[in-house]
Amino acid sequence: MKKSIILSAILSLTVSVLQAGGPWFRDKDLTLTGVYYYPEHWNESQWERDLKQIHDLGFEFIHLAEFAWAQLEPREGEYDFAWLDRVVALADKHDLKVIMCTSTATPPVWLSRKYPEILIRQEDGTVLDHGARQHASFASPLYRKLAYRMIEQLARHYGNDKRIIGWQLDNEPAVQFDYNLEAEAGFREFLRRKYNDDIQALNAAWGTAFWSEVYADFGEITLPKTAQMFMNHHQILDYRRFAALQTNDFLNEQCRLIKRYAKNQWVTTNYIPNYEEGHIGGSRELDFQSYTRYMVYGDNEGIGRRGYRVGNPLRIAMANDFFRPIQGTYGVMELQPGQVNWGSINPQPLPGAVRLWLWSVFAGGSDFICTYRYRQPLYGTEQYHYGIVGTDGVTVTPGGREYEQFMKEIKQLRGKCAKREAKPADYTARRTAILFNHENSWSMERQKQNHTWSTLGHVDKYYRTLKGFGAPVDFIDESKELTDYPMVIAPAYQMADEALVARWTTYVKQGGNLVLTCRTGHKDRYGRLPEQPFGALINDLTGNEMEFYDLLLPEEPGTVVMDGQEYDWNTWGEILKPGKESEVWATYTREFYEGKPAVTKRRLGKGTIIYIGVDSKDGKLEKTVLKKLYAEAGIPVRELPYGVTMEYRNGFGIVMNYSDRPYTFDLPDGAEILIGQATIPTADVLVFTIK
Repeated sequence: MKKSIILSAILSLTVSVLQAGGPWFRDKDLTLTGVYYYPEHWNESQWERDLKQIHDLGFEFIHLAEFAWAQLEPREGEYDFAWLDRVVALADKHDLKVIMCTSTATPPVWLSRKYPEILIRQEDGTVLDHGARQHASFASPLYRKLAYRMIEQLARHYGNDKRIIGWQLDNEPAVQFDYNLEAEAGFREFLRRKYNDDIQALNAAWGTAFWSEVYADFGEITLPKTAQMFMNHHQILDYRRFAALQTNDFLNEQCRLIKRYAKNQWVTTNYIPNYEEGHIGGSRELDFQSYTRYMVYGDNEGIGRRGYRVGNPLRIAMANDFFRPIQGTYGVMELQPGQVNWGSINPQPLPGAVRLWLWSVFAGGSDFICTYRYRQPLYGTEQYHYGIVGTDGVTVTPGGREYEQFMKEIKQLRGKCAKREAKPADYTARRTAILFNHENSWSMERQKQNHTWSTLGHVDKYYRTLKGFGAPVDFIDESKELTDYPMVIAPAYQMADEALVARWTTYVKQGGNLVLTCRTGHKDRYGRLPEQPFGALINDLTGNEMEFYDLLLPEEPGTVVMDGQEYDWNTWGEILKPGKESEVWATYTREFYEGKPAVTKRRLGKGTIIYIGVDSKDGKLEKTVLKKLYAEAGIPVRELPYGVTMEYRNGFGIVMNYSDRPYTFDLPDGAEILIGQATIPTADVLVFTIK
């Protein structure tokens, strides 16, 4: 192994050691497991029975008050925490810690009726109403005032309560696109600040000279009507920034309120991993990030005839790799225990799948896992949503038994664990970063140029390959230090600037291996094309020039040849003119530019820059390129089939099988199997340690 690779692995490990777990969790606990409980749904005479069974099954905490604003503040300004106090006392009696929630996802009916101006107005004019959830606007100053007032009362009451370990803000907070007058006023103020009250600066950024869109004053600007096909996409870009900021600000202020009173309790929220929305990681007041993950809900992203009962093999892995690097700590706040009620089809998971998902969350480095929910509800929207126990409140469901098994296994391993970052050198040597910026996706998805283009689909071709290599992967943003990684991939990084390209160049010259792909560096940060040859921003780095790009019909794909093997493509292809220092790895065939380069490699300083100017149909070309790059860099990789993933943490190797057939894992020398067996059945797990 090259010395630079070893040094990078050591530096990466050091950074991870400083981040992992933070001050809130202990390595020796491995992970904590909890469950949502809604006491307001059940007769109080059943509370103690339920909490005792929760403890007896092996759970270590419960999750309270997520949707209980109406019970906490039954009338404006009148608060009732007595019932919640009794639940917290019973939890403590049965050795269960508590995560408290702020309930802002479900404002009470008195608030919706007295203050209807806080209700979200959609682009088509529809006003959301009471009866569901998330119907109040984060952009409404009045709604925020009412929410903050309730949160402060809750935080004052429980902030110094040692039985409360942490807080969840709101529920699955998303980016809202509200079209109320208050939101429009907020957007104008956002623009005034961004462009220093200079309307001409905004006109230049938005290119308003095109189609007579010039503004004379900020007061003329309205919220963009995104349904209009040709709406100014620069304006939409800024609107999406504003909308994401509203969500982040709402969470940040909640967090600050709680921390006035809570000195030894952590604060997080539970995001749905919609990576392109742009708000995840933007609320810097949070102590760490958490996510929600459902795996079986009627899609067909699994492997084989019954893959829909197991789920997408990388759905949890990608969420782990996206959330963990933000602050070094993450948890999963909702993980299904069985059937859900909201999917297009709601099948039973395959036996073993629930436990497989739990191990998948743990393998990525989580500090806690919480399941939604303990009891299956008897009324309301989620009647058919499974719980740990069924409708009688006592019979444990199949998924509940798998949670019980997982918790027993974790407790067995606690006496055998090492530090979080105890991982083999060959594994850490493969550590790779994917540089991701949601704004690139916003821009490209608005101007696809080929209806078959998918930004996340493009990213997935690289991510799937890396997980097949058995590589630890971090999704990072531009705030992170690139030199922590021996490999960095920036897929379709369309909007860039000279400062970023300079950072990339320095990284490569110092010994890094950088992979850039098609559509990179085409636009500036406002989404405009610079006044220079197409893609020229990165020419000095890649050593290439782009002659032009092409897009093909999906039913008539083109081909690229690399090392004698052909690969289909149609979505995007850049025809390159390589420089003297460029080594051509792949060329186009069959088109009028047959023989022109599609993939190049260049040595620069101590490192390597690979440019992949084409998006293949199935990701096999991308895999071939990365495999050759890692081999030339002296980085050992595994050859795991799609559906089998592996990770290391706390001295344990964890291998998970999402495929439709047994897989035999080649155990390293000196390995001791702790859980499972070397031949891993579908929906099963192997856990081993190295002596």
